[in-house]
Amino acid sequence: MKRLLSPVSGILRTYLVDVGAHVTPDTEIALVESMKMEIPVLAESSGRVTALLADPSSMIEEGQPLLELGV
Repeated sequence: MKRLLSPVSGILRTYLVDVGAHVTPDTEIALVESMKMEIPVLAESSGRVTALLADPSSMIEEGQPLLELGV
């Protein structure tokens, strides 16, 4: 399992993928609000989403795992 991490601290506004979705590099997976800007979080590798690890509208930290990818 590979975990995708938040690039910034802020509020997780929404996930743009669901469990079971297949993503490729540069797929937008979530939106994080930081300093009044919405920042898209991009997948770094290919895989199938196996788990969403944070709740939308929650505060997240830079480097916090947002989701898990399987093969």
